[in-house]
Amino acid sequence: MKIELYGRNIKLDEPLKIFVEDKIGGLERFVGQGPIEARVEIGLPSKHHRSGRIYYAEVNLKIGGKLLRATCQHEDLRNAIVDVRNELQGEIKKFKDKKRDLSRRIDT
Repeated sequence: MKIELYGRNIKLDEPLKIFVEDKIGGLERFVGQGPIEARVEIGLPSKHHRSGRIYYAEVNLKIGGKLLRATCQHEDLRNAIVDVRNELQGEIKKFKDKKRDLSRRIDT
């Protein structure tokens, strides 16, 4: 799996990069085979947020020609990454179920 990591209004350090690669890279086992690319963007929406420090994580996952997208906001950056991973895991499951159901359909 190819992972592109981008940070907005935050500094990306090595432990954070490893954490993202571990969590998002773990989705590869749900997808199966094929070319998989993930574009991950994490950071702060703005430097002047009135509600305190709210972090966001956004992932665009390309599986072959299909694009799956998930976003999440949280007060903790690592929790936002875990939440977006869980949301993407559900999207992958729906995508695979839909693909399987279409292959089972019999044209009459």
